[in-house]
Order: sequence, then structure tokens, then C-alpha cells
Amino acid sequence: MGQTGGPTILGVDVLWVATILSGVAAFAVMVALYAATTARDPMTKRVKALNDRREQLKAGITASTKRRAQLVQRNDTADRMRTILSSMKVLQDSQLKAAQIKLLQAGIRKKEWAVAVIFGRLVLPILIGGFMTVWVYGTDGFAEWSPLKKYALVAVSLIASYKAPDIFLKNKITKRSHAIRKGLPDALDLLVICAEAGLTVDAAFHRVARELGRAYPELGEEFTLTAIELGFLSDRRQAFENLAMRVDLDAVKGVVTTMIQTEKYGTPLASALRVLSAEFRNERMMRAEEKAARLPAIMTVPLICFILPVLFVVILGPAACSIKDSMLAGK
Repeated sequence: MGQTGGPTILGVDVLWVATILSGVAAFAVMVALYAATTARDPMTKRVKALNDRREQLKAGITASTKRRAQLVQRNDTADRMRTILSSMKVLQDSQLKAAQIKLLQAGIRKKEWAVAVIFGRLVLPILIGGFMTVWVYGTDGFAEWSPLKKYALVAVSLIASYKAPDIFLKNKITKRSHAIRKGLPDALDLLVICAEAGLTVDAAFHRVARELGRAYPELGEEFTLTAIELGFLSDRRQAFENLAMRVDLDAVKGVVTTMIQTEKYGTPLASALRVLSAEFRNERMMRAEEKAARLPAIMTVPLICFILPVLFVVILGPAACSIKDSMLAGK
């Protein structure tokens, strides 16, 4: 009887494997097309609300009674956590202020979340660490482990649960700072154009935020907030310092220092921003060249694990099938 199946290598049907790989590749292409065609703009609603608020502040319109009640409404959960922390005497003003600054740098505007971060540092080690301690020492779940391994597991769970809120905030701050760094040179170029066109600083910030809001929503949000603060704060220096506080980037701090100096000494704003923009573009090009230089070393593992086996199957597969058919015919 003739052979009905397809060619095989080490007992595996080559046609079946090729079909599975083709299906995976088609699914990956569909996911890539979906991700490329479904771009979302999460900051449109936020920027619109900030613009409305700015117009209200400029016109001197006070909010309605209902709106004022919503603004001054207290968060019962945050109040309970604050009461618990205050009763235990573990809530310090410096610690609360540092948590609020981290929340601002992460893009979280609600100050009551600072109490939640401090409360999480206190409660998570008790819950997770206590659960792990009972599981390790109170049950036989890790009976085969040595005492050192048990102690290490409990210690790591305690430390990780204590650091979990800070790690979460640090991750969000890093992502947000990276997104702002990408759009900063373009924003400075637009600021130069606005300054040369005769716009004021707050109008220039507002215009740049509107133009770059879609491409760089994080940067657009920060510039919109700065434009609003420049419009109603009595000290314009404070608005620039707030921008440097909300963004954890040395580049933004340099821009803020330049803006403060131009406001204080009356130096040309366009020329200073043009120099900063050129420096940031050079820095971005250097980071891109650094990543490109690391690419060969990074691609070594995927090349060995995924590309070379497929190449061997394509090159040696027909030869192996021919040798197998010859051996079967010889028998």
C-alpha cells in the first residue's frame, strides 16, 4: 500500500506544521492591522474639559452650586484611610507631599490617591505577607522546602508587597516621561514659531497643546495645564515651576529654567528655545543610534531560536524526505 500522508521529519508531518505556522502568521498580521487602524485619542475629552475651565476662569464665571458641591465633596474612603493612618501616627506631611508629587508625575490628578498609596504600603505587607506566612509555616504547602527557602519566600513577599505601590507609580512615571520626551523637540519648534509670530507665552503654550494634543497627548495635557496656570496665577514663575514638578525630566527642567530667565531678564525667547530644540533633537538621534547599535546583539537570540530552525527545515527538509523515501524503497 502506498504512503497516504505527507512528508515527515522525526515522525512529525511537515505539511501539518507548515499549516499551523501559516495560521499563526496570518493571526499576527490581523492583530497588527487591527492595532494600526484603531488609533484612539484618550486625551480629547480631558483637553476639552481643561479648555472649558480656562474660559470660565478668564471670564470670571463661577461654577454653579451643584458643581461647587461636587468640587468640595470629600471622598469617604480616603477620609477613612487618612483617619486610620493618623490614629496610628504614620501619616507625615512630607511623606504625603512626596506621594502627591509622584502621582502628578504619573498623570494622576486626584490628591486623595496619595493617602491610598501610603495606606497600601501599610496594608499590603500585612495582607500578602501574613497570607504567605500562614501558607508557608501554618500549612504543609511547602513542606519539602528547606527553612532557608521558606524564609526567603516570606521575606520577598513582604518586601514586594511593600514596594508594590511605588513600583506601580515608578512604571507609570517612566512611561509618561518617555512619551513626553519624544514630543518635546517638536513642541519647542512650535513654541519658537509662535514666539516669532508675536503670540504671548500662555497663548503659545495653548496653541502648541492644541496642535500636539493628538500626536503626544501627555505633552499636550501638561502644556494645557501650564497655559491655564499662566492665565490665572499671579506669579507666572510658579506656573513654570509646577510644570517642572509634574514632569520627571531634566529636559523639561531645562526648558522651565530658560522660560523663567526670559521672563525675568527679557532675553529673546525664540533664540533660546531654538538652541534647546537643536540639543534635544541631537540627544534623540543619539538615543536612536545607541538602540540601533544594540540591535545585532538583541537579535541573536530570536535568530537562533526562531529563524535558524525554520531555515534548516526549509533547506534540509526535502533532502531528509528524499533520503527516507530512498531507504524505504531499498527495503
